[in-house]
Amino acid sequence: MTETTSRPGAPAEHLSLEEASALAPAVTPQEAAARVTEGAFLLDVRSEAGRSRTGAIPGATVGDRYAIDDEFDLTAATHHAPVVSLDTPIVVVCGSVRGSGPVAAELRAKGFTNVAHVEGGFGAWKDAGLPAEEPTTR
Repeated sequence: MTETTSRPGAPAEHLSLEEASALAPAVTPQEAAARVTEGAFLLDVRSEAGRSRTGAIPGATVGDRYAIDDEFDLTAATHHAPVVSLDTPIVVVCGSVRGSGPVAAELRAKGFTNVAHVEGGFGAWKDAGLPAEEPTTR
């Protein structure tokens, strides 16, 4: 899986970054971590290669940004179990806001009411000294 938005079916690919951010706010890494501590579902939509190169966030659920409809269909047996309602708090992280912003906007468009994404992506999370696992490849 690549990290491009040109792949067919990319979430909210028709939105500009500004439009996506208007639908789902970007929050600082510290604010995102506070939301997670308070029970928010943390969704990491980076590719396997991206996580291998840069590291992972302990406890984050890995999601496929091209499968948002399936992964967040509350009527499907395959949806992310911790997401129990449209009010479940969700924090999305990617390598940058260009990845997480459209995913967060897509979740908002699906009716989720408490969605934010990490300003600066995983790099900012790590730079803020928040928990991160070491890369598995270099």
